[in-house]
Order: sequence, then C-alpha cells, then structure tokens
Amino acid sequence: MDRDDEQLLRGRVYGQDHDDPRQGPQPGRNYVELVGGPLDGLLLDITGWTPDEIDTGGALQTELGQFGPGGRAMYDPRPGARRQWDWSGDTP
Repeated sequence: MDRDDEQLLRGRVYGQDHDDPRQGPQPGRNYVELVGGPLDGLLLDITGWTPDEIDTGGALQTELGQFGPGGRAMYDPRPGARRQWDWSGDTP
C-alpha cells in the first residue's frame, strides 16, 4: 500500500451513515476523494463504475449544498490526478 492509499483509508465514505461502524473505506473497493464544496474530504466509492462514468464525474445528492434537501453537488475528475474529483457547483 503506497502513501496515497494510506491517506485515502483515513476518510469517510459518501453515502455511509455517520453512525455506521463501517463508515470508512473497505478493502478491495476503489475510491476517489471529493475536493471542495459541501462534500469536501469524503471518499466516493467508484467500484463497478464504467470508465465513461468515471470520466464524466457525478452529481451527488446532499442536503449541505446551495439547494438544500434534494439538491446535488457536482464533482468532476481532476485532470492528472485520478484519485481526486473537484467540486464544480450545485444543482437543484
């Protein structure tokens, strides 16, 4: 395990309940770090995503964004840093 992998293992995973004892990353799964915006610092499990889905990024549900409950935070892959996705804004 390299240093980047060790740092990823310290984070919480998007979509996991804060009370869940398994809220951290799990072995054998692939994660990206969300950078900026309302989900900053969380990990997103992209295990099973197609290359096209990964290249596109995601609009992730969150109550913490500009549009409150039902809103989404948009994250896009960072060029040259395959393990980080940058926040690009919120959408209803």
